Amino acid sequence: MPAFAANLTMNYVECDFLDRFAAAAADGFRGVEFLFPYAHSASEIRARLRDNDLVMALFNAPPGDWAAGERGLAALPGRQDAFRRSIETALAYAAVLGNRRLHVMAGLCPDENTRDRYRDVYVDNIAHAARQARDAGVTIVLEAINTRDMPGYFLTRQEDAAAVCTAIGAENVQVQFDLYHAQIMQGDVATRLRALMPVIGHIQAAGVPDRHEPDDGELAYPYLFRLLDTLGYAGWIGCEYRPRGTMRAGLGWIEPWRGRSAPSP
Repeated sequence: MPAFAANLTMNYVECDFLDRFAAAAADGFRGVEFLFPYAHSASEIRARLRDNDLVMALFNAPPGDWAAGERGLAALPGRQDAFRRSIETALAYAAVLGNRRLHVMAGLCPDENTRDRYRDVYVDNIAHAARQARDAGVTIVLEAINTRDMPGYFLTRQEDAAAVCTAIGAENVQVQFDLYHAQIMQGDVATRLRALMPVIGHIQAAGVPDRHEPDDGELAYPYLFRLLDTLGYAGWIGCEYRPRGTMRAGLGWIEPWRGRSAPSP
């Protein structure tokens, strides 16, 4: 039975960020994830996790200058020093929060003719991040993101994320398989889950095409959740969706799947 983590960036937006932890716990969530913790101190967030008996499932490394349009640093030539500092910052937060999954965003690639150069930088940077994370017990996860929501993103296909894992050959580099992004970019989601399960370290879910609750749209989520059980997936599924209304009002979809304990770190 899947274990779901509330995504506190997209869920419970009717609450201030630090109040979303209590809201998620009140609705029965045992784990949480979010994009970026860096607007708050690690100790503030740790207190919210502790007070609400929540597990920190995943967050992202700093993405560069988000307000200026940057969407990650890992593949960007000339930004290697900034990337390494971002990993230091992320791992410092992870140590305080007990986080064991760190999503590292690739960034935007403005010109298809430069992809080979970007890939070389990406592989080198992810290998560096994996080395830094290994002693801390942290796994680096790589997410393919669709180009409708994030035009120009470097990593868009699940198999390309898996190929980077293979190229690096480190046990703590895995795929973050977002079912929403995968359906938009490629489809054939169940087949891809079967093929890539050995390298999948985190999963996220949202309805397609509107990114609302996973109870409507193109993907048959009850089938996919049962498939994940069959395949032996034992990690978190992040609820990275935008509720149609309030988060609580839209949680009817989760009732058949309640009851699983939190995954092991």
